[in-house]
Amino acid sequence: MVNGMGNLSLVRHHQHGFTLIELVVVLAIVALLLSLATPHYFHRLDKSKETILRANLAATRDVLDKFYGDTGKYPERLETLVEKKYLRSMPFDPITESSQTWIIVAPDTPEKGGVFDIHSAAEGNSSDGTPYSEW
Repeated sequence: MVNGMGNLSLVRHHQHGFTLIELVVVLAIVALLLSLATPHYFHRLDKSKETILRANLAATRDVLDKFYGDTGKYPERLETLVEKKYLRSMPFDPITESSQTWIIVAPDTPEKGGVFDIHSAAEGNSSDGTPYSEW
């Protein structure tokens, strides 16, 4: 076809979008990046849960000691710490995702109360290899 100036113009068809190969390559790159990032993300998530558990145990043990210092005995129940305003709420175990799964350790004599210490009831081991129940 000749245009008004005497030049041949070629008819071009522009296709919009991506070819299947381009899409597969992009998806393969995204999958590779996700496979590298996902384990790191879940490892960090587990580490943060362990950090929160350690902090909750330390804070609760500190409050148990303060309660003992104030009253001369340990509380009969863990809930007593909330009722007496030593804690705002029951401590949360992020591994078991509950505030009701604590293992209660009683003092050596019953006259001293009912809750000397607490441990997590979570099964399994932490990232350093120690069982959660020994924390």
